[in-house]
Amino acid sequence: MEEAVRDGVAERRERLMEALRVYGGHYAELSRRFAAWLGLHSTDATAVLEIAAAEERGTPLSPARLSERIPLSTGATTALLNRLEAAGHITRAREHSDRRVVTLRSGSHIQERADEFFGPLAHRLDATMSPYPPGVLEQFEVFMADLNTAMDSHLAERDPVARRSPRAPDGQAR
Repeated sequence: MEEAVRDGVAERRERLMEALRVYGGHYAELSRRFAAWLGLHSTDATAVLEIAAAEERGTPLSPARLSERIPLSTGATTALLNRLEAAGHITRAREHSDRRVVTLRSGSHIQERADEFFGPLAHRLDATMSPYPPGVLEQFEVFMADLNTAMDSHLAERDPVARRSPRAPDGQAR
């Protein structure tokens, strides 16, 4: 009996992981298309989206946090930010009382362009989620947070650099 339960759990895990892999592939393709639509390299577009999303959450990124999130070296992040700033896609500001701290902000047009590109998908996702009771969606949020925590832990255990800078469940470095 116990083996049958384990087999059922393993089968469910495989089905769920396959569904998440498919979703991840769709997300990657959507990101690639957004980058092409903006006329940017995919890494540049990912950085712009990370900066804009952090602003929306009320937790703007520093260059160091951005390099953790997309992962790039310090030098590569500086080159990327130089390109994005020169193109008017982002600004670097010294808003903190410690004037050494740089805050990244998206250019005024970026949110408009992102809304234009992703808006139809957001409406489609809202319609897809609307039949589900809030409790089910809350459980799914917890489930996804737990999966991300498990993955972060697994990756950190296998990466000596990550062990020095563990990530919180929301992906922010601690």
